[in-house]
Amino acid sequence: MADVARSAGVAPITVSRVINNHATVTEATRTRVEAAIAALGYRSNMAARTLAGGPSRVIGVLSVETRFYGPSHTLFAIEAAARAIEHTINLVTVNETSAAEIGVGLDQLRNAHADGVIIIAPLTEAVQALGHIQSDIPLVVTSSAAATPATVSIDQTHGARLATRHLLDLGHPTVHHVRGPLGWLDADARADGWSTELATRGCAAPLPIVGDWTPRSGYEAGRTLAADPSVTAVFVANDQMALGLFLAFSQAGRNVPHDISVVGFDDTPESEFFSPPLTTITQDLAEVGRRSVDVLMSMIDDEAAQHVLIKPRLVGRSSTARI
Repeated sequence: MADVARSAGVAPITVSRVINNHATVTEATRTRVEAAIAALGYRSNMAARTLAGGPSRVIGVLSVETRFYGPSHTLFAIEAAARAIEHTINLVTVNETSAAEIGVGLDQLRNAHADGVIIIAPLTEAVQALGHIQSDIPLVVTSSAAATPATVSIDQTHGARLATRHLLDLGHPTVHHVRGPLGWLDADARADGWSTELATRGCAAPLPIVGDWTPRSGYEAGRTLAADPSVTAVFVANDQMALGLFLAFSQAGRNVPHDISVVGFDDTPESEFFSPPLTTITQDLAEVGRRSVDVLMSMIDDEAAQHVLIKPRLVGRSSTARI
């Protein structure tokens, strides 16, 4: 930093202010310092900055089950949001949901000088484990079920109610449900929204079929539902299971949407290219990433923690029709 300061003809503190985007630096000085940084190939020493008591500009992310659509795309969104404010992320994934395993992961991030941590915890066990952990750095959890000071999440129950309401408004007497696996918070919330909307409308709730988020499980559920001629509407807890459902219905000679209307959840990029295009619930995972980073940065700056709940919306396509 001293070399950069000499080259640019400024004080070292001015170089620090340019690196940290202080508004007090004039544009001419900023340009001169940035030119010196580029010419000398300067990179800030993160360890030295941290030892000096400054922020590391590192956001920790602790993630469970990143292989599925929701958690993985939330991770991508957090990384993009961190990059936009010139922060990096340090990712730790855990294979177990115990308090001990999550605690080890948090220790890794703390030792890597993370200023704060965003936790992607889609499983009930993981959220329960967080209740036994105390942290001396700010934490934001991407689940409204977490008993932590700060959460950012999608209102899954509201989304499921939108899906169920859409099908009932089309004249279907009830709506069957292919739910996600037990122990997943989103699956439980979507099943709760489905049953609540049916109860509100005075409709009987058929026994839900439990899937595992994969097209294969949707296909198996579809074979069961296709064999029941009374089934006219199905809310599927994610788009991938809906894809398997479509194949099972087609093989059974049940046409979507003329015989059976189907609504999915997630609005994956492929869903508008299903045959027919899938009516689904879109959840703004990019917004989850942005708001998670915003809330965490506020807490790092000693501002109050927040609970943020983002509303999803229905995307109507050709897989639903009036009965």
